This record gives sequence, C-alpha cells and structure tokens, in this order.
Amino acid sequence: MESVLQTLQEEFHAALSLTEKSTPRIYKFPTAENLIKVAVGMRRSGKTYFLFQTIRELLSENIPLERILYLNFEDDRILPMDHKAMGRLIDSWYTLYPQHHNHECYLFLDEVQNVEGWPLVLRRMLDTKNIKIYVTGSSVKLLSKEIATSLRGRSLSIEIFPYSYLEYLTAHRQELPSKPFGQRALDYHRSYLLEYFRSGGFPGVQSMPQNEKLEALQSYVETVIFRDVIERYQIGNIALMKYFISFLLKNIASPFSINKFYNDIKSQGHKAGKDTLYSYLDYLEDAFLIFTVPVFTESLRRMQTTPKKIYAVDNGLILANTFNLSDSLGKLLENQVYLDLRREGKKIFYYYTSDGYEIDFITQDAQGKYEMIQVVWDINDSKILEREKRALDQAGKELGFPGRLLDYTHYLRHFLTSDEEFQKIMTLYSNSIPRLAWFSPSEREKMITEASRTAQKQNGNFFDVLTNLTFEKSIEHGKRSE
Repeated sequence: MESVLQTLQEEFHAALSLTEKSTPRIYKFPTAENLIKVAVGMRRSGKTYFLFQTIRELLSENIPLERILYLNFEDDRILPMDHKAMGRLIDSWYTLYPQHHNHECYLFLDEVQNVEGWPLVLRRMLDTKNIKIYVTGSSVKLLSKEIATSLRGRSLSIEIFPYSYLEYLTAHRQELPSKPFGQRALDYHRSYLLEYFRSGGFPGVQSMPQNEKLEALQSYVETVIFRDVIERYQIGNIALMKYFISFLLKNIASPFSINKFYNDIKSQGHKAGKDTLYSYLDYLEDAFLIFTVPVFTESLRRMQTTPKKIYAVDNGLILANTFNLSDSLGKLLENQVYLDLRREGKKIFYYYTSDGYEIDFITQDAQGKYEMIQVVWDINDSKILEREKRALDQAGKELGFPGRLLDYTHYLRHFLTSDEEFQKIMTLYSNSIPRLAWFSPSEREKMITEASRTAQKQNGNFFDVLTNLTFEKSIEHGKRSE
C-alpha cells in the first residue's frame, strides 16, 4: 500500500508541474472552514485541472507540497475500492509521514463517487485529523445522496462547466472584451464567438485540429453514455439510449415532451415505458450532459405536466453530434445564455404568455429579483424584432418583471457593462499574468488598453504584448516579487 502511494504521489507531483501554464479557471472553492469542498461537473470539463489550480494557490501561500495528498479514483491501479480500502490508503500516508499528524494537511480526491461509502472515511478524517478536504465527482445524485446521508451540513458544492467564453479567449490567448468596444472589436468577437460555438469549451480539445475535435467530443458523449449511464444504472437498451440522446441534442432550446417521444419510438418498434424515459432523462441530467428548465407558473401540477425545455452542457458537443453551425445560431446562443445563467447560480424558468408567446428565460437571483430574457441571434430583421418585443411586452404586463432582448451584440457587450463580468476579466488577466496583480486596478486597465493598441498596430498577439509590457512596467517602477 505504501509503495503504491509513493508512486501515486510522484506522478501527482509531475502532473502538477506540467499543468502550471494551464488556462486559469474563474471558479473558486467556498472559503468556509471545517467543511468539505465539493466540485461537480461532466467528465472532461476541467475538474482535475481546477483541483491542481487550487493546489498551486496553496503552494503560493507557502503550504508545503508534502502536506498535500491527491488521489484519482479513476486510476485502475487502485480500483475497485471500497471505503475501508480508501481509509487504509489515506492512513498509510500518515504512516509514511508521521509529522503530518502535527500540521494541517490537505486532501484532494478526484471522482470520489467511484468509491462506495466514501463519506464515512471523510467524516472520520474531519473528526480526527487537522485536515481540509476537497473532492470532485461527475454524478450530482450520487454525491448529494451520499452527502445527505453521512455529511449533511458538512459540505459546500460548486458546479464546474467547460470553458466560458472569457476562459475560451484566455485559453487561445485572445484579447478579452475591453473599452472602447466599437465595430472593429464587435466584428472580431463575433468571429471568436462563432469559433467558440464550433469548438466548444472542453479544455482537452482546444489545441486539436477540427476533425480531431469532432471525434473527441463525440467520444465524450459515448463515455457519458457507457460510464455514467449504462454501467451505473444497468441499462440494457443501448440503442434506445443513444437515439434518446441524439434526439435531445438535435432539439436543444426547445420544449421536450416525453409523451410525444414515447409515441415516436413506439411507432419505430422500440419498447420502453414512459417511466423509463423519465428515468433516462434524469440520468442524463445527473451526468451533466443535459439540463431541463421548467415552465414558470404558480401551479405545481402545471409545472410538472408542461414539457420542460432542454439545454446541453456545451455548444461544441452539440454541433459535433448534430447539425451545422449556420443553421442553429439562435439556438446555440440561447444555450450559451442558459449556461451563463447557470454559472451565475440563478433559478431558471421559461414562460408562455396568455396568447402563447414563449419567453426564453425567467430568472431569479439570490436576492429574489426576477428578470425576463428573450434571446435571438440577430435583431436586424424587423419582423423578428417586432415579434420578440411583442412577447416581452405581453409577459411584462402579465408578470410585472423587467425584460430585455438579447442578441449576439448585446451578449458580447454585456461583458463590459456588467461589473461582475468586468471583474472576471481582470481576474483572468491577473491569473494568466501574475505580475499584473502587483498593480492597482486603474494601472491594470491602462496597461491593458496600451497593450491592445500596441497589438493592433504591430499585428501581434495581445497576451504576448501585455506580458512584455507588464514586465517592463514592473522593472520601471521597481516592483519586485516578495
């Protein structure tokens, strides 16, 4: 056991050093003390890299690497494993390094849902050790069920998604939206946004040629089908499950009726009850592949019986398995807006007016404030603009909520008009170029503007120009790292 542990730690140290230049994520674990920090998300969405980012932040605070234990429960060398074996493995780490008993240590467990009974071990660790615990998993249901049983009130969770648009730009070393944001910038970012839709935000595919990206994204869906659905829930009708997923991905941003789908597959000779289809949908949502949005209504019965709208975890994944980009821009933008709203932690619904107009999103924030959002790719078509405004006007009269129309130009500009989004931009720049954090916010803004102008004049890479400028300014002002 100890020799295996030493090998795993050596490999972890090597992997950590190899990811030093990985794209920083905007996410942060909650800072609450004495609670297990949990990150959940679809496979390949970047949970492991986020753990490594968190570990590097600890190292920057002078936490010794020797006090950090990382275990990946996707590693076949330690599987299958139950909670007893898991407990022995962690205990052996303290046996190898007995001095850790006298210090605060850090435990990082990747894909922990693969260990049956894992909360029993973590509860013992919390009760008997001076330790901070971080875990990831790709099953919301398994994690929440286990936590509710053994760790109620002792954990906090966050959701990890593939790259956001800002993270995508950072990964490709492209300039993030900045003022002034005129037509030139809008044209550039329209092109970037379309490429983001085409490639998606999964970190592992970003540097691949397009044909390899398609194959990789298709394989991601296959992995979810077999690892997180078929194997986990012992599903025998594989052909139906694949058809079900394909149907959902082709009907993104649309209401989905189990009854209609049931009649469809029945006419094709598939045998499955409606309850089975409801379970399939639940499994896919649990695996973070598909999401459902209920209708906004005070009637619980109507909310349960009205078809829910369907969204997916990533636009690139949708396109790799379904249709052409040009045929679906409105749907893809709506899917992107849904993901952004979900990242913001808002409650999300859709709505039908009394005349049958559909409102894409009714959102509620943590303070209870409601907002209506209607999404369309381009509002230059006067008929489309009139129709969407009519829907918002009628919904506003019925609900009394403020509403807004959002096309791709508004989507791109909101990164500059939102204080929260602007702060994300500053954080991404500072995380990507650590020296930038040495300067005041106003100094950083001036340097970003100067780098943008220089990159345009020289036709150079913005991040390279900003990195060099930051270094020059730090020397010029006598700034030194501590």
